[in-house]
Amino acid sequence: MEITQVKVFPVEEERLKAYVSIVLDDCFLVSDLKVIQGPNGVFVSMPSKRKKNGEFKDIAHPLNRETHERMERRILSEYERLRAEVPARAESEAEEVAGVAEEVPAAHEVAH
Repeated sequence: MEITQVKVFPVEEERLKAYVSIVLDDCFLVSDLKVIQGPNGVFVSMPSKRKKNGEFKDIAHPLNRETHERMERRILSEYERLRAEVPARAESEAEEVAGVAEEVPAAHEVAH
């Protein structure tokens, strides 16, 4: 099994850092995985639903540790790549806006 696509959707919450969807072997979509900030760093939570007693139960999950670790590495790698990209993109956009502002004459510079 290969994870052929990972889509990360960042959120700004205290513990929840992102929702994630993955595609397996270009033919099976798994949605609603979550990147969670825990006491020992970020980890991936599998899709789950709340039972009547209030507990959560995974509705999809790897059946062995090796698969779980491989999925978590791939998902967190994409999450970290996106986090590193966002500040760089924001900085680039800020520089672009500053450059445009320099090109636009101030109101007192416009001759009538």
